[in-house]
Amino acid sequence: METEHRVSTLELFFDLVFVFTVTQLTVLLADDLTLRGAAQVVLVFTVLFWMYGGYAHLTNQVPPDRNGRRVALMVAMGAFLVCALAVPTAFGRGGVAFGLGYLLVVLVHSALFTQAHGRGVVWFALPNVLCALAVIAAGLMDGRAAWGLWLVALLLQFVTPLIVRRAAATGEEVVEETVGDQLGGMDAGHLVERHGLLLIIVFGESVIAIGIGVGALPLTFGIAGGAFLALAVASALWWMYFVHDEGRAEEVFARTPPDRRFKLAMRAYYYAFLPMLIGIAAFAAGVKKTIGHLGDQLPAGPAVALAGGVALYLTGDLLFRRALGIGPLRFRAVALPLVAATVPAGMRLGGAWQLVALVAVLVGVLAVEERSVRRAVPVAGPAPAATS
Repeated sequence: METEHRVSTLELFFDLVFVFTVTQLTVLLADDLTLRGAAQVVLVFTVLFWMYGGYAHLTNQVPPDRNGRRVALMVAMGAFLVCALAVPTAFGRGGVAFGLGYLLVVLVHSALFTQAHGRGVVWFALPNVLCALAVIAAGLMDGRAAWGLWLVALLLQFVTPLIVRRAAATGEEVVEETVGDQLGGMDAGHLVERHGLLLIIVFGESVIAIGIGVGALPLTFGIAGGAFLALAVASALWWMYFVHDEGRAEEVFARTPPDRRFKLAMRAYYYAFLPMLIGIAAFAAGVKKTIGHLGDQLPAGPAVALAGGVALYLTGDLLFRRALGIGPLRFRAVALPLVAATVPAGMRLGGAWQLVALVAVLVGVLAVEERSVRRAVPVAGPAPAATS
């Protein structure tokens, strides 16, 4: 039986600092609602989220229960803060600062993992360092060269899990005792709880976006109603993950053999969580641009950000459920084209109507899904009468 290992307050503090990067990415996207701006947000966040996942696995196996580890984790928090501050100019004059902050994030991560797993850490530390160097080099370049180096960094991240799994399978003693332990020794409860807490903090970003969008505008009934609708969309997205999926995810991880947990964690909490988190940021950017213009016809950018953010979240949610083998999937899949169809409502009728349509789609899907699930679960009959 596994020993219970829950998220510490320092890890939660770490997550709060990391989520500032999401705030900065929302600002970046809201200021540049174009394909170019969206591509920058995806690249920057994918690179950052890779190392967030690295720290989630790190504290799962190397808990910050000693002063040295706590201080190192705080240094990493400072490095993530530097990255976040440089996000708006990561593809410009702030690129080098972003890369140097990212390099420090990588070095601290590698050093802490070495404490527990020795020399085997090189199998993922080296690709991570090369990734950071590519980002630093991108900060020194312009145009296609910079974009190319960012893509190199991304490629290194996607290749690293393959390298690590192959290293674990080599059978070499030093590798078995280090990387092999990393792959198989995850605590299911801690892993699920850590990512759930991250998700709920990121949801807070969508609430902050409402306040930023309102700004100094007078709080009319229309503004209050729009804020309520935006919160209703965020609440429906929260419901989709936290009411059923989080608990079921922990059950799936707990019964998954240790040698398969790392691969499952990558599929569920990296590849699936990426669109979920980026989706929340995109929706928040759309809300920020919409909340003060609810009665106006929306430009394409804000309308697509609202619907696209929700659609990205749903896509990630479907990937998450598929990775873990939990369902049903069909109702949320049907919601995707319905969500996309709200874009014309925003552009022709106004932002308020698009928010109404999004709420209607999400609440409708959740209601139909809940009814289907209840019908599928057999109802227990009355207890048999006692016999004498």
